[in-house]
Amino acid sequence: MTDAVDVTLYFNFRSPYCYIASKTLFAIYDDFHTNLVWRPLGGWSGRSSPERAKVKVPLTRQDVRRITARMGIPMTPPPIDTDPTKAGAASLLAEECGLLREWIVEVMRAEWAEGLDIGDEQVLLDVGKEIGLDKEALQHAFTHDTYLEQLESNWTEAQSLGLIGVPSFRVGDELFWGSDRIDYVLDHLNSLRLRKV
Repeated sequence: MTDAVDVTLYFNFRSPYCYIASKTLFAIYDDFHTNLVWRPLGGWSGRSSPERAKVKVPLTRQDVRRITARMGIPMTPPPIDTDPTKAGAASLLAEECGLLREWIVEVMRAEWAEGLDIGDEQVLLDVGKEIGLDKEALQHAFTHDTYLEQLESNWTEAQSLGLIGVPSFRVGDELFWGSDRIDYVLDHLNSLRLRKV
């Protein structure tokens, strides 16, 4: 039997490139003998600084519009001041409950397909209800100290590896940055003979 390898994913719900990646990244875990090691980020972690973001937004939105159009997926950007921290913290609860994939897909759909503000707790509570997360547990997760500390720790870990953005993937010593690098992750896993037969 083939031993599974860890594929660590660094992810910020505010990144449009993480939205794009959310449509294809699960092949890494479905088609290969791998374990998802989930490393969500909050705030500006893994993203351009607020000052640089102001300059980048017009170009990024054109770029993302072209990519999503080619993929045939909707793109409606959320409010510019959307804060992803609560979504990132709550993803750790979703992981504990076996609902991480559903949380990723549905939060990203609400934010980037519908243009909703995932900093608004009600938006996240609606997602939680849809996928079957307990409302009280979810509300607690938004401000759970351990979860919030984990988001910070994840970014410290990412920076120690030399990662500069999201989504990023780690397979052993190999690092992959960007939604357009998922095919390279798959190629690497193929070279390790980890594809499920």
